[in-house]
Amino acid sequence: MKQHHNRRILGQALVYLAALIVAVGCIAPLGWLVIASISTQADIVAKPMRWWPSELHLDRYQEILFDPTSSVGASFRAAFMNSLVVGVATVVISMVVGIFGAYAFARLKFPFRRGFLVLFLTTYMLPQISLLIPLYMILNSLGMLDTTIGLILVDCSLVIPFTLWILSNYFMTVPADLEDAARIDGTSRLGALFRIILPSAKPGLFAAVMFAFLLAWDEFMYALIFTSSDASKTIPVAISEFAGRYTTDFGLVAAGGVIAAIPPLVIALIFQRQIVSGLAAGAVKG
Repeated sequence: MKQHHNRRILGQALVYLAALIVAVGCIAPLGWLVIASISTQADIVAKPMRWWPSELHLDRYQEILFDPTSSVGASFRAAFMNSLVVGVATVVISMVVGIFGAYAFARLKFPFRRGFLVLFLTTYMLPQISLLIPLYMILNSLGMLDTTIGLILVDCSLVIPFTLWILSNYFMTVPADLEDAARIDGTSRLGALFRIILPSAKPGLFAAVMFAFLLAWDEFMYALIFTSSDASKTIPVAISEFAGRYTTDFGLVAAGGVIAAIPPLVIALIFQRQIVSGLAAGAVKG
């Protein structure tokens, strides 16, 4: 009995140790990003490495966020708003399409249902570079190059297969008897979706919204190729342009990265419980 108890304690200790290692591995880069953003260029490139700046240097945040005369700051602020517009619009469109599509895959019976769902997910797995030229030609023919609308449509093509997969698997975990009871009472199929399925699937919805926003917010390759002006560039592209041809202000890149990380971090902290439970339930079924 005592030996079993010791093994249990050892197992828990190993789990906590592994969690600590993972936590440090995830948090350390973000911590170093913050430190680099408030360090002088000399401190960042110093050898041996300085783990803490000799003096706090907050001018980069002032330049990026508030300086009206800085072209770098103006470009970054415009990119931040573009990213918000693209992210929110992509989430709204993807969730509307994903909810109805996922419900159809979860509840309706039709031939090759599972095969079609896997086919949609396969498009998400394709390397972005393989779709670059076809998407470029499509946007060019529609006159949507260097526009936020064109970027929203491209991001939706990436996000919708993911939301379909997450939501359809989660909808399958909702007992069909609840929906059948509502249908017997006279509720339409659409009414059952909004009154029964969606309220029961809130964790899955939160998880899908979170990851849809992250995919749109962090997308870089398509934004780099399909946009060229401040009117449509997003944050990843704006930060990449902080690097000059001959010199790079690593602190400025770090400051931009810290600011860009704030919206996803806030959303993740607010909805962390719903996101974890939604992903767990969506991964078990199907």
